[in-house]
Amino acid sequence: MASEHVRSYFQTLQYEEHILTFSEQTATVVQAANALQVIPARIAKTLSFYAADGTAFLVVAAGDAKIDNAAFKAAFQVKAKMLSPDDVLTYTGHPIGGVCPFALATNMPVFLDISLKRFQTVFPACGTANSAIELTCSELKQFSDAKDWVNVCKAWDAELK
Repeated sequence: MASEHVRSYFQTLQYEEHILTFSEQTATVVQAANALQVIPARIAKTLSFYAADGTAFLVVAAGDAKIDNAAFKAAFQVKAKMLSPDDVLTYTGHPIGGVCPFALATNMPVFLDISLKRFQTVFPACGTANSAIELTCSELKQFSDAKDWVNVCKAWDAELK
């Protein structure tokens, strides 16, 4: 089960107690923001894409950000095409609604969008549709083993903090 893998991963980091579990669904940005009582932009949504070589990679972005197709193609040399639901589970090991950049089923690269950097902390999921964890951007980069920061999103409000 995805949540057990994520929990075990954070246990090895002595961070397991920071995982938040909710009785309500947190599968969407709006649901997660409501459960956490934060603005939707602070939800760190994990998006999964096909790479040019047919493998996959993740981009973690702020909840109010949308993929900018031109910037995405410039950064990754491929058109933004999200994974199918079956491939999401195969590549990440996490069900849709709980996809996160931790304890992945495959060794897929993770990138963080700069839309997250305006916040002290953000809330990515933890492998289920009713979990999250509050992390600083530095912790998110470290715990997700992110390759780099990218600028592949648009429509986010730079004034929100």
